[in-house]
Amino acid sequence: MNRLLDLAKGLRDDKQSLLTVVLIGVLALSIWAFVAIAAEMSEGELQQFDRDVFLSLREAGAPDRLLGPAWLEEAAVEITALGGFPVIGLLIVMVTGGLLAARLPGTALFVVLSISSGAALSTTLKLLFGRARPDLVPHLDVIHTASFPSGHATISTLTYLTLAALVARVVVRKRVRAYIVGCAVGLAVLIGISRIYLGVHWPSDVLAGWSLGTAWAALSFLVLSILQIRRQRDTARERARRERPHQ
Repeated sequence: MNRLLDLAKGLRDDKQSLLTVVLIGVLALSIWAFVAIAAEMSEGELQQFDRDVFLSLREAGAPDRLLGPAWLEEAAVEITALGGFPVIGLLIVMVTGGLLAARLPGTALFVVLSISSGAALSTTLKLLFGRARPDLVPHLDVIHTASFPSGHATISTLTYLTLAALVARVVVRKRVRAYIVGCAVGLAVLIGISRIYLGVHWPSDVLAGWSLGTAWAALSFLVLSILQIRRQRDTARERARRERPHQ
């Protein structure tokens, strides 16, 4: 018991180690959620759930008519564009350029590798699962790929969480950090819901996309955290070696 208390105290005092533990927990939970959703989807267990949620956003007996005022459909189209490759690609170019201008090439490389690899993974999984898009209603957005997992949900979650976490790392106040991350989560949620509302994704596609994007963001920051811990330890050893009196 005392060892567990000592370990907990050590993690509390070492913020970097605590962050690593949290990232491992988020990664494990997100992977479990994605695998569970994918398994249920492949076995056809989510068909009724998907259909019920999908149709709940449309008028009863007239699935081609969306619930809500007319402007809501236009708003959904504009929101869903925030998770599309053109907007995300432009955002990454601008962020990378800013990081390079600030002489942070390592951080710029991290952003590019994290998001591009996540996009490649999402595309590969779409090809593997090959799930058809919803056919209950006409699609209100242009689509070219398979349905599972939702690419918009995956990439928007990964991108906005990654960028929010990077900004939060340099913010001192906890409330501000929580607000920044909360905004990223909220934006990813809105983008995912817009995909269902526009009739281009089943709810399980979006749930899987959120899980996959969160997992990949956690994995990326876990790798970064481990590299930083190793660098700090190497720096500490080098400093100790230099300060050691010559024999």
